[in-house]
Amino acid sequence: MSTRQRGPAVPPPVEIEPRDNGLKTRAAWLYYMEGMTQDAVAEKLGISRLRVLKLLAQSRQDGTVQIRIMAKTQDCVRLERQLERACGLQQAIIVPTPQEEERLPGLLGATAGGYLTDTLRAGMTVGLGWGQTLRHCLTSIPRQRIDGLTIVSLLGGLTHAAGVNPAEFAWRVADRLEADCFMMTAPVIAPDEETQQALMRHPGIREVVGQARALDLALVSVGELSPGSTLVRLGLVSRDDLVALGRAGAVADVLCHFIDRAGHLVDHPLNRRVVSVDPRDLRGTPRLVLVSGGWRKLAAPRW
Repeated sequence: MSTRQRGPAVPPPVEIEPRDNGLKTRAAWLYYMEGMTQDAVAEKLGISRLRVLKLLAQSRQDGTVQIRIMAKTQDCVRLERQLERACGLQQAIIVPTPQEEERLPGLLGATAGGYLTDTLRAGMTVGLGWGQTLRHCLTSIPRQRIDGLTIVSLLGGLTHAAGVNPAEFAWRVADRLEADCFMMTAPVIAPDEETQQALMRHPGIREVVGQARALDLALVSVGELSPGSTLVRLGLVSRDDLVALGRAGAVADVLCHFIDRAGHLVDHPLNRRVVSVDPRDLRGTPRLVLVSGGWRKLAAPRW
């Protein structure tokens, strides 16, 4: 015996001229990714709300919107190709600048999560950094099982954290993918150099470092050095340290290692207290993915 359940009516396909494709993508981005209302989108684009509704309906029907926005504006595509040529990158992915700057980490994280989901394959070993931007990629990674996948946290954790913790981030990604997870169960900043050296000799941490030297993909971000940076807010770097790092030439951090404009580690005691993989050891990783954005990170080098 079979039964048929009546569902909601399916609206007919919305026909949109090819010349509207660019407008459709912009409307979908503003509505789905930036959370603007349909009225706000209409005002921003200078069109009627009814036309916004039609554009959004078409974007869902033709596959443009699948939780994340698949199409790109021509400006982004052109900039991606320019960046690839200028920096010798295998691939660059650029997202439009949001209307509100505070939305940028979420947009970058969602894009990174989509890229990671598309790239993962059975048997891969993936290394993860940390930060506010990378944390946002979690919601863009669907729960699934990928056979033989290994997740490696590339740095130690925090003894006190609220919302952002390197070890927790790696574990949560591994949980969503039913993957094995290797973590550095030690504070990311040791109290002194002697403790850091002892921790790095620990068999468990040495195993994690060994895994990190055989990665198929590494996903990291760049941290900016300012009084409002994540490291300062979490108490890992004091205001005095910030001034001293600036005098030493530091412009950014990668995996809590402080680097200058040329991508070299600066001579500062904090760099000798970090419990993490040395970012220089990642340069041979087949896919090294850097997620970064915003004016404050313009000084970050090509390490």
